[in-house]
Amino acid sequence: MSEKEFVKSLKELGIELSKDQKKQFKKYAEFLLDYNSHTNLTAIKTIEDVYLTHFYDSVLMTKYFDISGKTVLDIGSGAGFPGVPLKICFPNIDITLLDSNGKKTDFLTKLKDVLKLDYVVINDRAEKYNSKKRESFDIVTSRAVTAMPTLAELSIPFVKEGGMFIPYKGVLDPTLENGIYAIETLGGDVTRVVETLLPVKNASRSFVFVNKKCKTPDEYPRSFDKISKKPLQKLQ
Repeated sequence: MSEKEFVKSLKELGIELSKDQKKQFKKYAEFLLDYNSHTNLTAIKTIEDVYLTHFYDSVLMTKYFDISGKTVLDIGSGAGFPGVPLKICFPNIDITLLDSNGKKTDFLTKLKDVLKLDYVVINDRAEKYNSKKRESFDIVTSRAVTAMPTLAELSIPFVKEGGMFIPYKGVLDPTLENGIYAIETLGGDVTRVVETLLPVKNASRSFVFVNKKCKTPDEYPRSFDKISKKPLQKLQ
């Protein structure tokens, strides 16, 4: 996807980028690829793939849900996806980027200055950071490649009652059924599942929309060791 195709595709989503926003995306792509030449942040190697696989994909969720003016947490943000593209397109959101990898949070901190964006960068594990920001966010999202039961336990405790947990997934896999059990145990309710395709490459993309209907029980999230060894799921 070229820069021109990206701008056109966002317009079809109802997002009209200003000149400054277009410049921010261009600087982001260039800075990411340059930084990636010495510090491994992404397997993507071309600007065209950055615009499609990282930028457009990050913003696609807003076709189905309005995030304007919300407080947002991006768990496992990595090189800033989906959080930074969302912040560029919607400057009025208050966003926190959380990642346990110090090299990636160093990049995100430097990127703030490059793009002149206001966001919070946290270098910590989700289950530890939760004690500071439990049930504090309107929206919690993630593009982390993690099974749904694990991702739900790391994410839903951060969501306010009445807020949303919206994970990005590829093709929906069998963990979604167990994920629903985990989601309900943690106080959530799946209200909508959207399956779509990214343009150009026709790669699968799914969004699971989870409403936080009640507070998460105090015992969650557990330590990551317990989460990984015994994920929340129905006994067979």
